[in-house]
Amino acid sequence: MTPPTVRRSFLARPLFVLTVLAGLSPLAAAAVDDPSEMLPDPRQEARAEAIGAQLRCLVCQNESIEDSGADLARDLRHVVRDHVAKGESDRQIMAWMVGRYGNFIRLRPPLTAGTLLLWIMPLLALLVGAGAAFLSFRRSRTATPAPLTDAERARLSDLTRPH
Repeated sequence: MTPPTVRRSFLARPLFVLTVLAGLSPLAAAAVDDPSEMLPDPRQEARAEAIGAQLRCLVCQNESIEDSGADLARDLRHVVRDHVAKGESDRQIMAWMVGRYGNFIRLRPPLTAGTLLLWIMPLLALLVGAGAAFLSFRRSRTATPAPLTDAERARLSDLTRPH
């Protein structure tokens, strides 16, 4: 028979984890389901959510503003909803956000020369390093030392002669 303390500690861990997760779940859902943030028109709200899903939370940096609970994300959601309510197009809203925060605000920035360079640089660095290593190895194998001059031979014999 197992002692009661062992049974309690075995059951306490999963129960503790479930309690913590249950306590945090309303915080995660609060970012999206706050009725005070939502637009009264369901179509406008859907547009605002679609636009917000494309925008990066500048605090979390790997979440959209729709998924983030940060205060800045909440403020950005309000800005997006204000622009939607004014009747601006998705393109106009995105242009306003990019104009204000740069392409970093986009979760999927467009492919430009700058972003292409960011993607290619590791490959270029690898190729340059491999080329330099190859040339260094090749030179060390093919380089033969120059023959000794008469003065060098005389000096060598002086140094190696027993005293």
